[in-house]
Amino acid sequence: MAGDEVVVTKSGKKTYGLDRFFSSLYGKAVPSVCFLSLALISVRCGTSYPVRMEQVVRERAPDLPKAVKKPTPGQRGRPKGSGNRNRREVALSPYLRLVQGTIRAVLTLIGAELAVRYFLYDGAFGHNEALQMVRQTGLHLISKLRHDAALYFPYEGPYAGRGRRRKYGHKLDYRRIPDRHLKSSSVDKGIRTGVYQMLMWHKCFPEPLNIVLVVKTHLRTGATAHVVLFSSDRELPHDRLVQYYRLRFQLEFNFRDAKQYWGLEDFMVVKSIPVHNSANLALFMVNLSQALIRPLRAQCPAFSVNDLKAGYRGRKYALEAFKWLPKMPEPPEPIVIDQVMARVTQLGRINYAVGTT
Repeated sequence: MAGDEVVVTKSGKKTYGLDRFFSSLYGKAVPSVCFLSLALISVRCGTSYPVRMEQVVRERAPDLPKAVKKPTPGQRGRPKGSGNRNRREVALSPYLRLVQGTIRAVLTLIGAELAVRYFLYDGAFGHNEALQMVRQTGLHLISKLRHDAALYFPYEGPYAGRGRRRKYGHKLDYRRIPDRHLKSSSVDKGIRTGVYQMLMWHKCFPEPLNIVLVVKTHLRTGATAHVVLFSSDRELPHDRLVQYYRLRFQLEFNFRDAKQYWGLEDFMVVKSIPVHNSANLALFMVNLSQALIRPLRAQCPAFSVNDLKAGYRGRKYALEAFKWLPKMPEPPEPIVIDQVMARVTQLGRINYAVGTT
C-alpha cells in the first residue's frame, strides 16, 4: 500500500477545504484543495490501483498542555522536572490521525483477500511519529530520511562495567561508507551506482532502522549524491526495499490520468460531499480505464487512454448514425454492423490493434 497527496488548484473562494497547499508543479504554495490518496500497488505488474481518497482539511491545532520549564540561555542538560519519554508512545497530529484512519479503512475494505505488509510514503514520513503511526496499523513503513540524517552504527565495543550498555557507536560519514556494507555496484553512462545496506540507530527512533543508501558517483568529476531509504522491517533485503520505494511513483501516473482525462482538475462543485464524490469518481475512472486497457495491450502494448476514449466515442457516433437509417437493409445487401463498428471505432485513435473494437 502506498500513499501520497495530490493538489488541485482552485481560483474561487467557496470550495470546501480551500487553502494554500504546496504544489510541486508550481514550486510554491497555491490556492487549492488537497487530497490524500491510498493505493494498492501490484509488484509483479508495477501498476498502482487507487482505493481510497480523502480530502485534507487543515484544522486549528488544539491547545497543548503546559510544557516543562524551558531552560535558560546557556543552561546545559534537560529542563528541570522533565522525565524520560517512551518514543513508542507518540502524540499523533491531526494529519497523521487522518492517514492512520484511512489506512485502517482500506485494510478493513480489502479484508483477508490481500495480504498487505508494507506502507510506502515519501520523505514527509521520515520521522518517528509517522513510523509509530504506521506500526500501530500492523504494517511496516518504507520511506526516506533527510540526506544529512544523523545515523549511528550499533556499538560493538566492550562493556564499561557500570550503567546501561552503550548502544550508539560511530556516526556514519556519508563520504566514507565502509565497503563491507556494499551490496551491489553498477556503472551506466559514466555514473557509478552503489547500494549499501546497514542496521543503524537514529536518536529519534526507539529501534534500529533498516537503512539502504543509494550513492551515485560521477566518474569523471567525482561528484556524488545519495538517497537514504529506510524501513521498520529489519529483514527486508536491499533490492526489494529499493524496488518497493520506486513503485511509489506509480501514484503520480494515477494523478496525471485523473487530471488529464477524468476531470480531477475541472470539477466546479464547492460543497463537501460533491467535492469528495468528484475526486473519488476521477480516481475510480482511472481504475476502470486500466481494467479496460489491460486486455487490449496484449495485442498493442502502446494502447493508451486516448485510444480507449476515441474507441468509445466512435462507438457512440456509429450507434447514433444507425438510428438515422429509415429502416435496416435486408438481404442480399445487409450491413454487417460489427464490421462497421470495428472501422468507425478506429477513427481518432493513435494506436490500435488489428481486430479490436
